[in-house]
Amino acid sequence: MVKSALRAPSDDKRWKAVDARMRRMGRDPGALIEVLHAVQESFGYLDLDGLAYVGSALGVPPSKVFGVATFYSFFTLKPAGEHTCVVCIGTACYITGARVVLGGIGAGLGLHPGETTADGNLSLLTARCVGACSLAPVMVVDGKTHGRLTPADALACLSDL
Repeated sequence: MVKSALRAPSDDKRWKAVDARMRRMGRDPGALIEVLHAVQESFGYLDLDGLAYVGSALGVPPSKVFGVATFYSFFTLKPAGEHTCVVCIGTACYITGARVVLGGIGAGLGLHPGETTADGNLSLLTARCVGACSLAPVMVVDGKTHGRLTPADALACLSDL
């Protein structure tokens, strides 16, 4: 099969942006991370059909595409929730209680890092550092930083969603 004859996994117009990025990058296998970023930017996550399409279009084996998608924490293979909570687990946050905050969220919502609630309302993620060390422990909910958290504070903030 010729690379240019490949068809996108669906008729969704967002694939046009991905195809344009591949063309700009010359459909070079070295553009894999850039193209995966374009897919996630367009769809919010990387699904298996999208990974297969990108691999075929760039001439990259499926094992390498999947390996890159799962190695880098930036990429996600599941759709994100309507709201996103990122708990910082950097050094300052960790030593001031981030682990306890995550445990409180887990106990209160039945949610662990990398998961989304069954209703698709909230995704819980972690980050190595969000750059708000003076407010440790910190979480960022839909782009808004909340600091000096206790597990009760975190759950109260998330219950407002």
